[in-house]
Amino acid sequence: MITVLAGGVGAARFLQGLLAAHPFSDVTIVSNVGDDTEFFGLHVSPDIDIVLYHLAGLADEERGFGLRDDTFHTLEALTRFGYDSWFRLGDRDLATCLTRTHLLRRDLSLADATAEVARALGVPAAVIPVTNDRLRTKVRTPDGLLDFQDFFVRRGAADRVEEVVFEGADRAAPAPGVLEAIAAAKAVLLTPSNPLLSIAPVLAVPGVREALRQTKARTVALSPIVGGRALKGPAARMMRDQGIDPSAASVANLYADFLDAIVIDDVDAALAPRIEKIETRSGAPLAAVATDTIMASMDKKAALARTALTAAGVES
Repeated sequence: MITVLAGGVGAARFLQGLLAAHPFSDVTIVSNVGDDTEFFGLHVSPDIDIVLYHLAGLADEERGFGLRDDTFHTLEALTRFGYDSWFRLGDRDLATCLTRTHLLRRDLSLADATAEVARALGVPAAVIPVTNDRLRTKVRTPDGLLDFQDFFVRRGAADRVEEVVFEGADRAAPAPGVLEAIAAAKAVLLTPSNPLLSIAPVLAVPGVREALRQTKARTVALSPIVGGRALKGPAARMMRDQGIDPSAASVANLYADFLDAIVIDDVDAALAPRIEKIETRSGAPLAAVATDTIMASMDKKAALARTALTAAGVES
């Protein structure tokens, strides 16, 4: 089994390539839920839905979120009743959220509700939220502590980030199957996602980081930082705000206690000697594999996935 820690658009695009290169029945995806929130009385799971929509072939890939050719009649009507419309949930996207909320109110867990939604969308791989418990990412800025979606969407991630807080993480338990998927994996992959906003909430759930340290599988990360920049989103600027040099080497250091290899872009190949000075959990040098990480087409997504699998010692 290939176990993948995922969050955000970078994860969704990489997973498209992985499922094109490797049997989907052999893949378990553990998703970030720190972005989850409530709008219009509905439970919204943006990172889960980004992955589900991309794997179902339904995503609006130009925007990077939501459903292709969705309409916004419900949102437009809600504004008449005084609701804010800055969080753009389309009509069919709202149907997903309605379904999830209904399932949760029937006392299904978030994991079970996610499985029901995935089946309905025809998603061929197992997608598990990292926890069924309430976990919310908050961002401390000069204006105070903000809900993640307020910071990221409403305010356009423009604020200086003083701290990232994972509210509820200390009380959260891994969802059933999460630790088992890490322990039983023949490879664990960390997608090219924001390490502070998308992967860190997953690692903050008690037991997950320790499971990664203990697994016998090779663990491989894909750097979302290319040439000192994030291809999408505020990862590079956030790293600077936290006093971290935005580089593939810094990403490797953030995961160094459980990582065996990192896939970096060709433009960062000169960083390989620096990365290879990092000692892994086995005492061996951390491997750095340089390739084209820009996922501009399905062929490139699949090629990147094959490179990651090879770095993990798995034949695709």
